[in-house]
Amino acid sequence: MLELAGIIILGILAQWVAWKLKIPAILPLILIGLLVGPIAAEFLSEDGNKWIEPIWDEEKKKGLFPGESLFNFVSLAISIILFEGGLTLKRAEIKNVGPVITKLITLGTAVTFFGAGIVAHFIFNLSWELSFLFSGLIIVTGPTVITPILRNIPLKKDISTVLKWEGILIDPIGALVAVLMFEFISVGGDSGFTKTALIEFGKIILFGTTFGFTFAHALAFAVNKKLIPHYLLNVVSLSTVLLVFVESEIFAHESGLLAVVVMGMVLANGKLENIKELLYFKESLSVLLISILFILLAANINKDDLMLLYNWQTAILFALVVFVIRPLGVFLSTMNSKLKTNEKLFISWVGPRGIVAAGIASLFGSKLAKQGVEGAEYITPLVFMIVLGTVLLNATTARLFAKMVGVFLTKSEGILIVGASKVSRLLGHYLKNNGRHVVLIDSNQSNIKKAQELGLEAISTDIYSNTLTDNIELNDVGYLIALTGNSGINKYAIDKFGAEFGENGSFRLVTKEEMLDENNNPVEGLFSSTDDYNSLTEVTRKYPSIQEIDINDAAHYNSLIEQTNLEKYTIPLFIKKEDGELDIISLKDTKLEEVGKNWKLVYLGKPFDVEVTETN
Repeated sequence: MLELAGIIILGILAQWVAWKLKIPAILPLILIGLLVGPIAAEFLSEDGNKWIEPIWDEEKKKGLFPGESLFNFVSLAISIILFEGGLTLKRAEIKNVGPVITKLITLGTAVTFFGAGIVAHFIFNLSWELSFLFSGLIIVTGPTVITPILRNIPLKKDISTVLKWEGILIDPIGALVAVLMFEFISVGGDSGFTKTALIEFGKIILFGTTFGFTFAHALAFAVNKKLIPHYLLNVVSLSTVLLVFVESEIFAHESGLLAVVVMGMVLANGKLENIKELLYFKESLSVLLISILFILLAANINKDDLMLLYNWQTAILFALVVFVIRPLGVFLSTMNSKLKTNEKLFISWVGPRGIVAAGIASLFGSKLAKQGVEGAEYITPLVFMIVLGTVLLNATTARLFAKMVGVFLTKSEGILIVGASKVSRLLGHYLKNNGRHVVLIDSNQSNIKKAQELGLEAISTDIYSNTLTDNIELNDVGYLIALTGNSGINKYAIDKFGAEFGENGSFRLVTKEEMLDENNNPVEGLFSSTDDYNSLTEVTRKYPSIQEIDINDAAHYNSLIEQTNLEKYTIPLFIKKEDGELDIISLKDTKLEEVGKNWKLVYLGKPFDVEVTETN
């Protein structure tokens, strides 16, 4: 009982430490697992036993899981984690990522698979089958380790997007390749790549996709037809995932992982109601499972396993995988792309391995060792070495390396607009056309859909949730504009997200009450002291266009601002400088001391009675 409680307590403690230090949770989790496992047995325990013994030892009369139970638990836990990953794969988002992602998960995967397999064979003298099992396992990167690293590094959106989607898409691919190699070894035996192994792999594809697709539609039908009460939705979904995994495994061994990934992808791209609630539940469950798994798997490693790596061959293998094979795959995959050399270098540097690699390696390594496959004892420690080494390297150096190669954004120019109404969409469209990264958020699905139809990046989310802080594609956001018709939401957005997304400024609309008291206008007041949401909406309805007018000097600018205050259907928005830079007009900067050459006043609504340039 003490060990079980200790695993959960230590796991959540590790998650908190990771959040506090802004590092991937996998790092403290593995270190804790090693501490309570092989390190405790060697240096800390008086009787030479591990503090936490994952597998039951009959001689010591100690352990948590008898026989194959640990690996059964690992398999079920990984199935839930992969299902949660599948739920995040939106087909529309993948289309916008570009050909670089496709090449990274195809050509880049092939380079890693063959490159790492060849070096593992010659460095550790493993059989070709085991070498390629190892290389298949380290194909995966994983969002659970990449996201915490990138979340705290301001990068251009395209870099974050490439790394994020590579991590999500490559998990099931790596798992599938590893399953293939495992079947080649288990079924083919000494004969290698036999016809029987290929038949088994075909069965994996057939039953995995069939079960995943069928049960996804069945669950979606049951949810949408209200056949499942709301309070049972999450647990029924969880039990369905486990059912799909187990049933698929019965028909085709090792097909369960593919089945749950397919199930998650189908649900994510279908018309399932309550998909967000389901995703939040699975995320929370995944955090708990990841915490337990990594401690158990790391604690299960023995001193003898670690000693297998205590040689110069390990360092050479790690260096070749990280500093040669990964960059080679990235540069081949990004040939003729719009990515610059420094951006390719950073993507090459960031490639931490995660839970799928560690979990499946422990599972397959132990199974093959029990089958008496020569060299199988190397699989688990070698993969753990790659996992721990890459996470440690990237967690400690990614920010510094980003600065060294020049991809670190010294000033975040992206703009996050809270609210996706017609006003927000009009402003967002103008800002995007002027080279700014703009993201609109709203809980109104209709507003989000209209924004996306205009080609704007729009996220359906509740401002009161914490999902925004996990979105690494908002790393370049430095301006926050609260533009809803609810003053409470606007104020809440500034208070909650101002520090994270308002590095260069947080702004909100003034309220009716604040408009009546010009001496008490908020410093974060947006555009003018005489225009609230209703004013913007009315002007947008009557004159739905954004205008630009040249500014001759400071006096001319001040007179134009006064004119917009007097004119009912004209609202000032931005100052556009000669180089295209846009400054948001706010109540704290109502007047200009000087005006540069070719500056313009950007405003919404009725054109002035002078020559202007319409830009809607």
